[in-house]
Amino acid sequence: MEFLSFFAKRGITIKNKKLMQMAFTHSSYSNENHTQNYERLEFLGDAVLELITSEYFYLHTNLKEGQMSKIRASFVCENALATYAKNIGLDKYILVGKGQKQNVNDTIIADVFESVLGAIYLDCGFNIAKKYIDEIILPYIKNDVHFLKDYKSLLQELVQTDKQSLSYELVSETGPAHAKEFVIKVLIDGITYGQGKGKSKKEAEQNAAYDAYQKRAK
Repeated sequence: MEFLSFFAKRGITIKNKKLMQMAFTHSSYSNENHTQNYERLEFLGDAVLELITSEYFYLHTNLKEGQMSKIRASFVCENALATYAKNIGLDKYILVGKGQKQNVNDTIIADVFESVLGAIYLDCGFNIAKKYIDEIILPYIKNDVHFLKDYKSLLQELVQTDKQSLSYELVSETGPAHAKEFVIKVLIDGITYGQGKGKSKKEAEQNAAYDAYQKRAK
């Protein structure tokens, strides 16, 4: 289990190795190998991440509720999570199926960042999880890095240059009213170019646009 050295370097001892391996396992791999995937851990990690970052902005700023929500969103959006994961090398340990190997996109990488956090929380407790996140995210917060850009507008500009059509479609809407998750895909001339998820349709559209923009801008 190669990921053990990753955590050892950060002073984290993983006791439940099967749980952590699950945190790196995408559904495409679990379907091929009849194992469990990271989706439930991702759900938990998302909540832990929200608590840790919310506590930081509450204790270290005098911002109002709406302002704290906005600034927190910048540091826990898909783009931010994927950036953290790639910069620390977390993405190297993701397990995907044969058909998914050429498409380990930022959505998957961001999901794994959250699922790993969920596994750390269960295996090592909240304090270790908080220390892990603080070491990764605080430098970005203190350097005022901006992750949220209007990728819908940027993608629109790219598409207009080539005189192509652009549209967004709802793929799924799940969860109770107070904790909805939306998945939206973006189509260019009827072809799916990206997909994103979010707690609102607007967030999911931005994440889908980001996914498509990354592909078109290469």
